[in-house]
Amino acid sequence: MIGSTRLQKVLFALFLFFSLNGYLFAQETIVTGKVTDAATGDPIPFVNVVFKGTSNGMTTDFDGKFRIRALAITPADSIAASYIGYKPKSRKIKRGIQQVINIQLEEDVTKLQEVVIKSGENPAFPILRKIQDNKDRNDKRKLSGYEHETYSKTEIDADNISAKLREKKVMRKIAQVLDSLDRIAGEDGKPILPLFVSESVSKIYYRDNPRLKKEFVEKSRVNGVMGDQYSDLIAQVLGPSIQDYNFYSSWMNFGQKAFVSPIADVWRLYYDYELLDSAMLDNHYCYRIDFFPKNPQTLAFTGTMWITKEEYAIKQIDATIGSSADINFIEKIKIQHEYQKVEGGAWLPSKSRVLIDVGELSTNSAGLLAKFYVSNKNFVVNQPKPASFFDTAIEKAEDATLEQSDKVWDTLRHEPLTKAELNVYHMIDTIKNLPIVRSYIDVIKLIINGYYTKGKLDWGPYLAIVAVNSHEGVRFQAGFRTNFDFSRKWILGARVAYGLKDETFKYQVFATRILDRKRWTTFSVRTRYDINRLGLDEDLVTDFPLFVYASRWGPYNKSYYYYEHRAILERELFKGFIQRVAVRQYNFDPTYNFEYFVDPSNPTTSPVGRTFQTSEVFLESRYARDQIYIQNGNNRIGLESKRWPVFTFRYTHGFKSTYGDFEYDKIRLNINKRMKMGPLGNGYLNLTAEQIFGRLPSPLLNMPLGNQSIIYSPVNFNLMRFGEFATDKYVSIQYRQNFEGLFLSSIPLIQKLKWRLLATANVLVGSLSTANERVIVPPSPTLTQNELNEYNRFRSFSLDPEKPYIELGYGVENIFKFLRVDFIHRLNYLDLPNNPRNFGILATLQFKL
Repeated sequence: MIGSTRLQKVLFALFLFFSLNGYLFAQETIVTGKVTDAATGDPIPFVNVVFKGTSNGMTTDFDGKFRIRALAITPADSIAASYIGYKPKSRKIKRGIQQVINIQLEEDVTKLQEVVIKSGENPAFPILRKIQDNKDRNDKRKLSGYEHETYSKTEIDADNISAKLREKKVMRKIAQVLDSLDRIAGEDGKPILPLFVSESVSKIYYRDNPRLKKEFVEKSRVNGVMGDQYSDLIAQVLGPSIQDYNFYSSWMNFGQKAFVSPIADVWRLYYDYELLDSAMLDNHYCYRIDFFPKNPQTLAFTGTMWITKEEYAIKQIDATIGSSADINFIEKIKIQHEYQKVEGGAWLPSKSRVLIDVGELSTNSAGLLAKFYVSNKNFVVNQPKPASFFDTAIEKAEDATLEQSDKVWDTLRHEPLTKAELNVYHMIDTIKNLPIVRSYIDVIKLIINGYYTKGKLDWGPYLAIVAVNSHEGVRFQAGFRTNFDFSRKWILGARVAYGLKDETFKYQVFATRILDRKRWTTFSVRTRYDINRLGLDEDLVTDFPLFVYASRWGPYNKSYYYYEHRAILERELFKGFIQRVAVRQYNFDPTYNFEYFVDPSNPTTSPVGRTFQTSEVFLESRYARDQIYIQNGNNRIGLESKRWPVFTFRYTHGFKSTYGDFEYDKIRLNINKRMKMGPLGNGYLNLTAEQIFGRLPSPLLNMPLGNQSIIYSPVNFNLMRFGEFATDKYVSIQYRQNFEGLFLSSIPLIQKLKWRLLATANVLVGSLSTANERVIVPPSPTLTQNELNEYNRFRSFSLDPEKPYIELGYGVENIFKFLRVDFIHRLNYLDLPNNPRNFGILATLQFKL
């Protein structure tokens, strides 16, 4: 009996043991969640998430999401997340239940990845060679055309707000309204202040031959602290048609920088690789390859890519440029793509995410965080639109901005926004309406566009408020122009200036009528009375305001007063082709000793003239095949042409009439091209040729643009005096080579400074015909040596057609990130009686990445 009782107890214990373990075996631990960047809040793909102490887990998808499961008997009490460039992190879990655990990873800025190459070939190399063999069939550029629906979202935030900055008055005001900056902080406690947000729903169109792209914005929603006009401009500049990075291209452009792709043709020169894993992604068996730059300062990426086994195409990629690379102001650039195979065999990005982390300029400032998300769907391939369809690169539907309600946008988005993301719009409205914030924004706008905006008027430009030169003495100037709030069709403006020495008022009045915004068409009129230097054509240097400002200062050896009346009609006839027609009447009144023969065929009997007037009409055609234009209020801004040169042709005819003393013709051609040279940096070529027909005094001939200031200008001959030479036939070549970090980044002591070497060359070949030489009144043989020296000081010389004028230079840019210094040598025409400079040191301020 006793034995039976013991047997029962043993059997009961065994039953209890197996029952409990059966329960444990039947129960599962299921963990779902999302892994995000602790500083930015952006999802992180490719993160390894496992039950700690086991190999049971998965990698996160493109949106940072994961779902892992294990039997409750598994002895893990936490999950671990790890990924290159981030500190690993663990989170406690409860066994046997389903739970949601989100993880934020902090960037590991100190840990450097080391790739150990063992004997034999790197196992990633055969895969990379297969990628090269299949690039042409996988690249979207193989398609004759494609189109797709696109949803895009852009957000710009202020981050890394220091405690000292938070104590400033403006930040305290913001904190009072928002209760505290911690309301908009991430889980890591770092405050983030939203400044701009935009969403758009568009159709993107592309055709290959000729290579054209267009974005048609169907719906748009924009809000920013800078106001509607600047917010709309930012949305255009940072839109999906601009933020397009193709890893199948060997070199990827970011501004004027070129990043080398991890699957570039020259991949072995720039990268180390490590084959780590394989897995199924969306029914595609893929290899995981991590990549790292050989030189940290090279513009190369660190990251992970998943390569399909069948096509050797990129399925997903996560690539980052860090702060050690030779790029200014940027702490980090992260590009993430998820690709989808489309009909025709190519792979197009179905989702893209770009993050740009701009560092703080000082310890008392904040950084900026720009985040872009793009989702594409409903692909149509190999049905290209006709070339005429692409006349406007970015086009908006007339009702694009009419619908702003949250309910409508919930139906337009490809994926819903979180509550925090939706709240950004309200927070920006609250911030930008604070009076102290509006004051700061006014100052920022003044710095950006040179004008102070008050209501419907812009006052300025502020750079020209005061100047000092030898003829005017102290010059004061004030002016205004109307803005978009005044009218969408009219721009009106005026300026007035006064010199204390010459005691003369100068003025300018102008008006522009915008006739058509879609096919940009304007009609402008201007009347002006002012003083200028001989040989300084302000129309040629409008893109260099610092030089224009500097030219108002210093000695005015050859200056003149002038009246000008001008009318211009401008229209974009088709994409990239702009036609201008202008009429101009001009009066020339020199302040220096200038004379010309009115009838040079009879110099002995010809009267001598000092002033003259001209009436002329010119036709100018400009063709920039791939230039993209964006509209900012009443202004149209052209972005830099990427692949093709810009051609400008001008024909000018002067009429002899009551308002013109001469009849003449001028033909001029200009070709401008930026050349991307990969590791050699960027080359810039400016080629100009002109022929003038007719007998003219020297101020109406071509006078190469000189420079007597200390400010460097790329369109000037920087060691030539204003009006030093006069030609009626010439060809000029101006070339700049920016080597980026090619040479100096390898020198240890200079490496950290990120200085960049550059070289320049200016060559001018020209001549002056005998007919135009005879227009010049020669010096009297009775002049004393001092009088002859004075004559030569104001004289314009002719060039020997067999002896080109040459300037060669070298320099360093990126000094303190903003300063460029050029050392320029003039090689010839040094024996002229006006004592030319043979060497000069010039500087300029520039903003470059």
